[in-house]
Amino acid sequence: MPTISEEPWDGADGVRLRAAMEAELAARYDIPDQETDKPTARDTDVFLVARDAEGNATGCGALRRLSEDTAEIKRMYVVPELRGTGVATGILRTLEDHASRLGYKALHLSTGVLQPDAIRFYEREGYARTEGYGPYVGHPLAMCFARQLVCD
Repeated sequence: MPTISEEPWDGADGVRLRAAMEAELAARYDIPDQETDKPTARDTDVFLVARDAEGNATGCGALRRLSEDTAEIKRMYVVPELRGTGVATGILRTLEDHASRLGYKALHLSTGVLQPDAIRFYEREGYARTEGYGPYVGHPLAMCFARQLVCD
């Protein structure tokens, strides 16, 4: 299993992983990045990076506050060659642990309709489809999910 830890949003590996995610999505959807409300270091509560045994960054994920009791999962990404190996599950569970400790009662996220692998992953991990939230309400390419948390 990878090691997963908090790292600075602006760290070189985080920047590289997020750029790879954005490039993959732009190619998959054949459109440039259209996200207007991108997460930043200022509005991200937690940014995690997964590393393999050699210390290579293999994935990332973040939490961003939506309200006092709700956070959004952002920038979930695993390098393609390690998908299906448990890296994403580890990142997601660590984000959920952080969210519970921070007092969030629910997590929301958006993925895209052309990402069946991500859709299956979130459904398998206990997230339920929703009608959307914020900028994703009625968005034709967005598929939104939510999960209630048990807080400590």
